[in-house]
Amino acid sequence: MTQASTKDPLVCNGVALRKATRRVTQLYDAALAPCGLTVSQRSVLLHIQRLGGRPTMSELAQAMVLDRSALARNIKPLERDGYVMQKPNAADGRSRLIEATPSGLAKLAESNALWRKAQRRFEEVYGFDQAAALRVALAKIYSDEFAQAFNRTPL
Repeated sequence: MTQASTKDPLVCNGVALRKATRRVTQLYDAALAPCGLTVSQRSVLLHIQRLGGRPTMSELAQAMVLDRSALARNIKPLERDGYVMQKPNAADGRSRLIEATPSGLAKLAESNALWRKAQRRFEEVYGFDQAAALRVALAKIYSDEFAQAFNRTPL
């Protein structure tokens, strides 16, 4: 990378974040390839688990900071492969619950060692302290509070 590209004040934050996200996705996808999951698919399974095992589509989309159509695209291959299933929500007939199947939970468990290896490698290359600071900074950016403040500020 040239010095000019790292110090260009005209570089768009959104473009820089998207490029970085695509690169990290490529690296983690390659690391997870032996288990057959992409980092996005692993994230869906992980979020389902963290949300108690049966979130609604809306709850899952909100937790993942995705719109429902993007979430639906991410769920299709997991459904096709038998890792998740959608069920009607008995409490609210208008919504659907997403549940990881036993094979989906097994696939998530299988992916954990590969993910940990990728995570360690990222931290070795980028720097442990820098990676920790990056996660904190990114968490602030994807927070609802940041989005609300951004939307309140006149463009």
